[in-house]
Amino acid sequence: MMNPQNPRTERPNCFNCRNFFITHEPLHPYGCRALGFKSKKMPSLVVFESSGMECQLFSRK
Repeated sequence: MMNPQNPRTERPNCFNCRNFFITHEPLHPYGCRALGFKSKKMPSLVVFESSGMECQLFSRK
């Protein structure tokens, strides 16, 4: 998904981030260690929906 403010950048892929983890909890399968939460959606999407900004804590593996 493209960022409307900067069409050349794409949302960070959580699967490529050091902070991402799989929780194995059916209701909250994805987690972010950097931000300290678990979610049903990918953490980068939750961050964007909540703040309108791309994740600033993405750290490539």
